Amino acid sequence: MQIRKGNSTLGDVEENLAGIKQTVAEACSRAGRREDEVHIIAVTKYVSMETAERAIEAGISHLGENRIEGALDKWEKLQDKASFHFIGQLQSKKAKKIIGKYEYIHSLDRMSLAEELEKRLEDGNKVKCFVQVNVSGEASKAGLDAAEVIPFIQRLEGFSAIEVVGLMTMAPYEEEPEKTRGLFRELRELRDRVRALGQPNAPCEELSMGMSNDYAIAIEEGATYIRLGTSLVGNETNA
Repeated sequence: MQIRKGNSTLGDVEENLAGIKQTVAEACSRAGRREDEVHIIAVTKYVSMETAERAIEAGISHLGENRIEGALDKWEKLQDKASFHFIGQLQSKKAKKIIGKYEYIHSLDRMSLAEELEKRLEDGNKVKCFVQVNVSGEASKAGLDAAEVIPFIQRLEGFSAIEVVGLMTMAPYEEEPEKTRGLFRELRELRDRVRALGQPNAPCEELSMGMSNDYAIAIEEGATYIRLGTSLVGNETNA
């Protein structure tokens, strides 16, 4: 599959989304899955507020950001129009800025961040977290090693504000996306082991994996959230 750079007019975003939905449908058919099991997150870090709005108008209901500044700006204006996902590395000292705003955090990978989230959330409020896993073992990638995931989640059992809804990984970019299949399969198998623990605050039903280059493979291996930027909304930084 080739990466499409995408465009950012409403008509072009709609066209991009239609093509992506077709790819999703085909991948689900191959895997024997339902299309409604897969949620598309529009990653809007490289596009304007206007383009994020176009994505929502085109039918997107999940927006993802990985920088605090853009994350807060888009939430302030679009908070009632979409579910918001923070998908980048989150410093513990900056977590307070998005707590109570972003419904999902895709990068929980250390106890200090978990403790900050727990401290900041009150009155029974919860944040839905994906534990980030460095399945590929690349030094440049954030996340826990696979062997660390279950002990880490077990340590979270007493955290009332954190709901571990799933696992997240970032596969390395491959010219041949098929090469990522084993990593996605490994994450799915690890998710299944976490789910089997039956830990009340860690239902771990979801898998956040797959980006513009490899999302079809990720879906075939069980992805429930795919994170798409250039192929959906384009990249305005190079315009």
